[in-house]
Amino acid sequence: MCLADAMQRVAFHVFLLAHWHHIFFQTGCQASEFTLPGEYLLGGLFPMHYPEKTQVYTKEPEALVCAREPLYLQGYQIFQVMRFAVEQINNSTAILPNVTLGYDIFDHCSDAENFPSLLQFFSQNGSIKVRTSYNMYQPKVIGFTGPLSSTESMTAAPLFMMDLIPMVNIGYAATSNAFSDKWKYPSFLRTVPSNREQIKLIIYIIQHFGWNWVAFIGSKDEYSENALKLFYSMIGKTNICLAYQELLTDSSKHNVTLYNINRMNINVIIVFTENFIQSAIQFKVQDKVWIASDAWSMDPNLSKLKGINKVGTIFGVTTKMITIPGFSEFVYKSQEQSDCAACDSNPDLLDQAFCNQDCENCTTLHAANIINQSPIYSFPVYAAIYAMANALHNALSCSETGCNKSQTIYPYMILQEIKKLNFSLLGQYVTFDAENEPPASFTILLWRTDMKPVVFQTIGTYETQPVFNFTIYDEQIMWHKNRTVPFANCSAECKPGFVRKQDGLQRCCFQCVECGINYYANQTVDLYTCLKCQEDEWSTERSSACIKRSVEYLHFNEPLSIMIMVSATVFILLVITVSILFAYNYNTPVVRSAGGSMCFLMLGSLGLSSLSVFFYFGKPQPVDCALRNMLFIYFYTVCLACLGVRSFQIVCIFKMAAKFPKVHTWWVKHNGQWLVIIGITVVQTIICTVWMSVDRPMPQKDTESFRDKMLLNCDRQTMSFMPITLSFTWFLSFLCFCFSYMGTDLPKNYNEAKAITFSLLLFYVSWIVNFTTFLMSKDKYVQLVDAAAELFSAYGILFSYFLPKSYIIVFEPQKNTQEFFQSSIQSYTQTISRM
Repeated sequence: MCLADAMQRVAFHVFLLAHWHHIFFQTGCQASEFTLPGEYLLGGLFPMHYPEKTQVYTKEPEALVCAREPLYLQGYQIFQVMRFAVEQINNSTAILPNVTLGYDIFDHCSDAENFPSLLQFFSQNGSIKVRTSYNMYQPKVIGFTGPLSSTESMTAAPLFMMDLIPMVNIGYAATSNAFSDKWKYPSFLRTVPSNREQIKLIIYIIQHFGWNWVAFIGSKDEYSENALKLFYSMIGKTNICLAYQELLTDSSKHNVTLYNINRMNINVIIVFTENFIQSAIQFKVQDKVWIASDAWSMDPNLSKLKGINKVGTIFGVTTKMITIPGFSEFVYKSQEQSDCAACDSNPDLLDQAFCNQDCENCTTLHAANIINQSPIYSFPVYAAIYAMANALHNALSCSETGCNKSQTIYPYMILQEIKKLNFSLLGQYVTFDAENEPPASFTILLWRTDMKPVVFQTIGTYETQPVFNFTIYDEQIMWHKNRTVPFANCSAECKPGFVRKQDGLQRCCFQCVECGINYYANQTVDLYTCLKCQEDEWSTERSSACIKRSVEYLHFNEPLSIMIMVSATVFILLVITVSILFAYNYNTPVVRSAGGSMCFLMLGSLGLSSLSVFFYFGKPQPVDCALRNMLFIYFYTVCLACLGVRSFQIVCIFKMAAKFPKVHTWWVKHNGQWLVIIGITVVQTIICTVWMSVDRPMPQKDTESFRDKMLLNCDRQTMSFMPITLSFTWFLSFLCFCFSYMGTDLPKNYNEAKAITFSLLLFYVSWIVNFTTFLMSKDKYVQLVDAAAELFSAYGILFSYFLPKSYIIVFEPQKNTQEFFQSSIQSYTQTISRM
């Protein structure tokens, strides 16, 4: 089907070619400027004439005669560039020696007039012979350059992209990125950068000056539509917002567009159509920044308009302009020898001239007028001709002595060779990448509208080879207002310590919100989010950076820490001393009345509980957090169990033995006191084991209590089992108090009420102070109060219960006799009997 369709299309074009050939080919005036005989021909399409914009509708179809339309000087200039390049190549011995190049050039003045010219390129002797294989067909030209615009190229290119005739087409001004699609345009190349590179450069310019609120105005054609599509897609990852866009048609109202731009407070406008800047001058728009595309970046007619100096600052992006040596001399020589005079002097011959190869008004031109036109397209045309010549040079296997002319050259061979090219021309690289795109080389211009005439001043460059380079010379820019970079953003940038909160659909419009405590704003990382400081950092409100926190914990070498550790060490030494003293006087009444062997369990528990104090100092480790409270609570509970049982036992002997003899007998027979101590110890062991397994306290970095400090301590706020263990300990202390109160009237030697009451009172006071401090303060010294509470609790029992007995043993041995204790019991018995 594809082959059949292609053949039908070619047959249709053959019909058109024959029709136009019949009308125009019978001519006696074929201007020599348009054609040059040669062994290999190159084609060229240049807009030497452009029809007037005004449409005149007629009742009957009317053919357009290009030669009678207004002359387009820039088109005529690049027409001469092609002629000059071919002549230069023919006079060279380095490229295509002993080979003569010729050309066939047409005036490409409108799409409607294109087809006869285009069909001439791939004809053979005025006809097209369809072949089933593209490598068997030899068209009239080996390749061609043109037309000018992307829209015109879009019309012409498909004729040369067919499978049957893949002719090389090198564009010198068609920048639409659509031609980068090699599936659709496999043999289309160009010597100007694509719209993609131009849009990249425009984006770089906008970012360079910190703008983000821009408008894009173009015309309803392939060139502008493709540029707008590229711009919209490429700003997605930038901070640029397209605030307004419009593709203008002939019926568009420019004043409405300008009103919308002013209403939205847009100060930077990207313009891809020169008509719009004329409207801006007409409607007296002022103080804007205009970024001109390469289509009008050096338009001499626009630069002469009255009022151009009031619209604001105009930047232009254009391909790098290269002066072509010898071209001026060629133009002067060409104008002197022009053969157009013959046609001009004989209008009858002009009507018979071949289609679009007429130059009715060329003899009125002066060489200076041609040379002084903008050279924006000169080098791309020059490079296109040299690219095709170099490809032919390689296809013919040329050497210094000559070329192999016996080899048949087909279009596909030129295409293959042209993709391999990599040579330098007038200091510029001529090569093509995988998408047949050339290296980008742009110049950034500033319209010096303060000068008469307007001067196009170079203020920057953009190149992709040999290395990427983007440069703007800021000091050379003369801004339109206050000599400073204009403000062109939807919202003013946030101050340090603030982040953006988007206001509406456009991300460039926002409100500024301050960052709170322990948060900071870093606009290089995230413009919209306050970043949280690290755990070891802090910040105030509106901060743009964080400050390192001071790390605090109880050091071993602090005076208070040393004091507590020394006190704990002294306590342990006292416990050891009392234990030795009691062991030495084990059989004395004082030791037996204190509990006998139970005293050693109490003293050992007190000593072990005091070891917990040493785990409060230094950087908290998991073992420190686990043992600092648990070690004290467990062994102190064992000591309280002994103390409670001892109090109960004394009350039982003196008061309950007579009233409950059987219970007393069972208590004595089965060592009830040890059973109770073991039971309490087992219960506390279970509670502490579950505590350490389920909810073990762990090291904590407290960053909430102080904004500039980080406290290293153990987490007690989330421990659910610690209150249970403490409650059990407090319950035992309450029982001890009750039993000691019941024995307040016992003999003095057996009366422990005062001692136990004092120790428990110190226990309660120290832990109340500890809890109060914990609730009211978060300083590191809260841990010191915790350690002191544990130590004071242990000291209370040692001082109230054991030290008085040790005093009697050492300093009052007369009271440590059996007789003394017996007299105390008898005195208590007599007192009870009198009651």
